[in-house]
Amino acid sequence: MSFVNPVSKEVNCKIVYVGTGLSGKTTNLQYIYENTRTDRAGKLVSLSTENERTLFFDFLPLSVGEVRGYKTRFHLYTIPGQTFYEVSRDFILKGVDGVVYVIDSDPGRLDANLEAWEQFQQALTRQGYDLSRIPLVFQYNKRDLPDALSLEDLELTFNPAKKPHFEAVANRGQGVMETLENISQMVMDALRGLRANS
Repeated sequence: MSFVNPVSKEVNCKIVYVGTGLSGKTTNLQYIYENTRTDRAGKLVSLSTENERTLFFDFLPLSVGEVRGYKTRFHLYTIPGQTFYEVSRDFILKGVDGVVYVIDSDPGRLDANLEAWEQFQQALTRQGYDLSRIPLVFQYNKRDLPDALSLEDLELTFNPAKKPHFEAVANRGQGVMETLENISQMVMDALRGLRANS
């Protein structure tokens, strides 16, 4: 849930990038960080483990507007995809306001994608979240692979609820900012709805 800081007049929201290892979560955050004005972004923090890194930074976007006179600061995180990082995953998901689920389009990674998707849903349940109510965007990454899984198959497998989705080639920046803009707007819309009802 978002945190309101009355001193700085900011609403702080957490967006987490989730997916199997090497799906492109880190690449997304690095691209966003490198293409965000330095006066609007905090420091990029990297917590390295043996097989994967968790990245974090916060930024104050120009385009999403305010909530009742408060600026919105987004805190972006990546989350480890491997099974043995369950504690880290649960910790990072605590207080999440929006999720970008990054899926590797490589056919050889389908089983890993499915396993990570199942673990993510279990982690959300443990935190008391309802998947159908949390702002969620799918990003189908590595669309430049010659044998990439078809968009239709990916949608059938992961997105029967027809949440927003974006095709991406994150290492070129393709689809990265569009994904972020969409999830940011969804979080803002949810916030405005909550504030209007409170």
